[in-house]
Amino acid sequence: MKYSPGLHILAEFSSSNIGLLSKSSHCKQLFNSLITSHQLEKVGEVYHDFENGGFTAVVCLTESHISIHTWPEYELATFDVFLSNYKRDNSKKVEEIYSEVLNFFEGIERQKSAINR
Repeated sequence: MKYSPGLHILAEFSSSNIGLLSKSSHCKQLFNSLITSHQLEKVGEVYHDFENGGFTAVVCLTESHISIHTWPEYELATFDVFLSNYKRDNSKKVEEIYSEVLNFFEGIERQKSAINR
């Protein structure tokens, strides 16, 4: 049996919802909700709000990570999520998390790469 490490989605999206792109507090609530609803385990997190707006966030999971970087002045964000398949196939969860993040930010996908590792 061959092991497949998992699905990794890297994406860029635009959003005119500047309020959500400017500060990390709503995103933190979203990420915590996604982690709970998808039965993932958080092992660390960093959220940083920039003085002129925008934020960066990285959440480390036992399964791997979720990250986002925003530029409200350009109505732009980059996002990535990777979950390993160590104990089970998490590919569906990766797709669902990506979709939920895009919907939350009212995002329009500009680029998306889905890499099966």
